[in-house]
Amino acid sequence: MDWIDRFSGLSGLNEDLRARLLEKSKIVQVDQGALVFGPGKVPEYLLLLLDGTVRVQQVTSEGREIVLYRVNAGDSCVLTTACLLAYEDYSAEGITETEVTAAAIPRAVFEELISSSPDFRRFVFTAYSKRIADLFYIIEEIAFRRMDIRLAQRLLELDRGNHKVKSTHAQLAAELGTAREVISRQLQEFQRREWVKLSRGSVGLTDLDALKKLAATQ
Repeated sequence: MDWIDRFSGLSGLNEDLRARLLEKSKIVQVDQGALVFGPGKVPEYLLLLLDGTVRVQQVTSEGREIVLYRVNAGDSCVLTTACLLAYEDYSAEGITETEVTAAAIPRAVFEELISSSPDFRRFVFTAYSKRIADLFYIIEEIAFRRMDIRLAQRLLELDRGNHKVKSTHAQLAAELGTAREVISRQLQEFQRREWVKLSRGSVGLTDLDALKKLAATQ
């Protein structure tokens, strides 16, 4: 079994294509906190993550970060796919949140398989369409969902079972696509209601039932 079998959409590749993909691709390892790509950079590889997580984010002209999505093990990066297909530079940046291991498929091999292999083409565009749908959901969330509901949901998602979220107000703002001041005001309101306890670099969750009730609000 090789890394190709980690991706169900590639399991239908014939033996010749599998051999070429294994021969021309390489396994890369990237440390936590590294910049994988950034604005103005030319994509040279399609990365298929085997282990770890990459955070893809947009940085505004004012320096505010907005998290677009995360690439996890078993995924490919839709932004990289789009840039490879359109021959464009990156417009956002990818940061490793953990140590990452990935299969790097060179652009030339990517283009060859896209044109010659229906299975590879289906794999790429299936992942692409799913991520585009996710991005539209994020846009809808930012535009139409109440911030207090979204913040409660994200705090519960980030809780690892110890009723504490290790995150700054700026980091939570980036996750939710808003300004730090908005998050700070909402967290202070949560604290006033005794739902959370704020401390430097973390948020203690003191009333999970109240947060869950708010998070479930339609």
